[in-house]
Amino acid sequence: MGIDKIIMIVGLLVAIVAGFKAFPYSDVLVALFGIVGAWFIAEENRMRFLVAAIALGVSYGALNAIPVVGPWLTSALGGISSLFYAGAATVVVLGIIDRVKP
Repeated sequence: MGIDKIIMIVGLLVAIVAGFKAFPYSDVLVALFGIVGAWFIAEENRMRFLVAAIALGVSYGALNAIPVVGPWLTSALGGISSLFYAGAATVVVLGIIDRVKP
């Protein structure tokens, strides 16, 4: 298991925990894991990642209507959505750098 997988797993765990219960600097940790995790995304997978970030942000609130587990799923996916948004910003910046670089 490489460092990229470890960062992604730890980032997902921190994001899910932060979605349920905010702890000191949880937003900063989620953002940092999103930024660092997105750095390892291969160039051919960047578009898929951006589409996943958009889809996750748009749809995670719809699960709130499910009885009993809906609010739990919404909280967990809300934290993951924050992680993906930070990663999406990094992917966009990396794309701009690749375009400008000769």
